[in-house]
Amino acid sequence: MAHDTRNWFDQGGAAYARFRPEYPPELARWLAAQAPNTALAVDVGCGNGQLTAQLAEHFQQVLGLDPSREQIAHANAHPRVAYACAPAEHLPVAPGSASLITAAQAAHWFDLPRFYAEARRIGQSGAVLALVSYGVLRLDDDALHARFQHFYTQEIGPYWPAERKRVDSGYADLPFPFREQAAPALEIRKEWDLPALLGYVSTWSAVRQAREAGRENLLHHFAADLAELWGNPACHRAIAWPIHLRWSIL
Repeated sequence: MAHDTRNWFDQGGAAYARFRPEYPPELARWLAAQAPNTALAVDVGCGNGQLTAQLAEHFQQVLGLDPSREQIAHANAHPRVAYACAPAEHLPVAPGSASLITAAQAAHWFDLPRFYAEARRIGQSGAVLALVSYGVLRLDDDALHARFQHFYTQEIGPYWPAERKRVDSGYADLPFPFREQAAPALEIRKEWDLPALLGYVSTWSAVRQAREAGRENLLHHFAADLAELWGNPACHRAIAWPIHLRWSIL
């Protein structure tokens, strides 16, 4: 049995940028191929710029927008990316200028009618609008995955904001008043050791809520169980997140 007393859930402010899984390069490449041109992509609710910087490998200019100054301050730098603080409902972008508008793991926070109105305003003819999300991870070991699922749904579940259900459903119930197109099957894949997985879990808003509610014991019990099932914490295991994509041509 593993006896590791470190606080896996006290990672500090840089944890989000360090542990959040990156999107596969195929996603940005595919999105660029659907756009009418590669002049300007606008990534709304960009966070620390995970998708934003990847889009810059395919577009002449990318604008990453997020209402959080802290997220913008830690965003991934790229010579073709400009970042700015702005809400999804009021985009500082010229009318008809964007060839791609993305929102990755962010649309569930938006006032959607106002965001969609802004997307229509800034999108040029034939521009692509894409809402991207990734679902709950899958571990390669059945016992580990079962323990993780129980923690996610039953133990930490009550501390998730209501909007989280929309992410878990792949935005299936999100209003999308556009002619939806078929999306490719994509996933995020990582090879993580135990500290990396628990570092990722530490970035969850539900974990923060549980800690504020005085439920540290819940978190440490989960970490201890996972450590026992994992074995050597330095052992790397395959982890996958399904990518959900809802997109349309404006």
